[in-house]
Amino acid sequence: MSCAARGDAVSAPPRDESPPDVTLGEATRVWAKIGLLSFGGPAGQIALMHRILVDEKRWIDEKRFLHALNFCMLLPGPEAQQLATYVGWLLHRVRGGLVAGTLFILPGFAVILGLSFLYVTAGSVPTIQGLFVGLKAAVVVIVLQAVIRIGRRSLRSVVPATIAVLAFLAMFVWKVPFPYVILSAAVAGALLSRVSNPETVREPDDIEEQTGSPAAGTSYVVRCIAVFGALWLAPTVALVAALGPDNVFSSIGLFFSKMAVVTFGGAYAVLAYVSQEAVTTYHWLAPGEMIDGLAMAETTPGPLIMVTQFVGFVAAYRDPGTLPPGIAAVLGGALTTWVTFVPCFLWISAGAPYIERLRRNRVLSDALSGVTAAVVGVVVNLALWFSIHALFATVSLRRFAGAAVEVPVFSSLQIPALLITLVAAVLVFAYRASVIGTLAAAGALGVVTSLL
Repeated sequence: MSCAARGDAVSAPPRDESPPDVTLGEATRVWAKIGLLSFGGPAGQIALMHRILVDEKRWIDEKRFLHALNFCMLLPGPEAQQLATYVGWLLHRVRGGLVAGTLFILPGFAVILGLSFLYVTAGSVPTIQGLFVGLKAAVVVIVLQAVIRIGRRSLRSVVPATIAVLAFLAMFVWKVPFPYVILSAAVAGALLSRVSNPETVREPDDIEEQTGSPAAGTSYVVRCIAVFGALWLAPTVALVAALGPDNVFSSIGLFFSKMAVVTFGGAYAVLAYVSQEAVTTYHWLAPGEMIDGLAMAETTPGPLIMVTQFVGFVAAYRDPGTLPPGIAAVLGGALTTWVTFVPCFLWISAGAPYIERLRRNRVLSDALSGVTAAVVGVVVNLALWFSIHALFATVSLRRFAGAAVEVPVFSSLQIPALLITLVAAVLVFAYRASVIGTLAAAGALGVVTSLL
């Protein structure tokens, strides 16, 4: 029996919360609409799904929507895409999850593919360069806004603030890899939970008692892990076996497969890790090009983590081996997207029946609170890194406590980029402009400055 078929027999919604009788065809049309309209980052995407799925269609009630969102926040990967996958799973089990999650990604994949071709073929045209100067300036402000939002929500005492500062120093000063920062923060959160709540006991984890749903059988979970695990890892294993671990396609598969299991904390936290590795370790892109990729992801539908598609595209384009660069680039972008998102279907299909078990574990919750605090420091690192490379033509390395720290060369300040950054800051913080509106205005100013 297939994973999808077995999934139909487990973890049905409680009788009083059963979703309406929605055909898969009708759901497919709605998921396609959501995928095309999913601009504005995870906050905007979650709000869009809430409006359509809860308020308009009434396919899921407020309580189950929030339960699903909390579960997705626990997982590595893009929470908005995983929320779509979860609701699709709730309506039509594994088939529904595949349809919802895929259609959430597909429009952004197609648009970024086209923009990536434009970037590598026409990126030296002055107007295109001016466009990306403006977009990069806006991205600096958008990331800063994300820092403020996450910080207000997460840093409400000395302990999380300390974790955030240590996470920032670990990444910016000593270049500690992102997975180690996140793991350390999770351990710190769990230990502090034990110290502050020594009598804490695990909440009941009988899923049928908590949700009215029968727990998924072991065979179902094993089948999901086997099927989706094979789909996820088989391409990378085959590439490493055929081409060796140092080939660009093997490196893309290995790196982004590893990224898929440590991407806690949202897209901006992940991008700090991807930027560090893609620029300084693999040398796939220059720092400014990494910011250009994020600008693409900000202006297109779908998860912000789709910037990884641009990274894989450019990496393969510049090291195509025996393939034509254009074909290699498409394959590199497709491989990156595959190993980034297939794990999301694994987490949801295997984990959704156990949503209440995960949510009611206090130690796990406190461990994730530690991760959330560290994410603030990680995103501050990203904001500072972006600011330096977006506004200054060069950087220098200064020794600090045994580590090399990037600092700007102030004589290389790019005045047009600084002025556009200030305009973007006014739009975002004074006029509450949307992400799309801010990017459009900044991009237009960049084009104008290039013509002048």
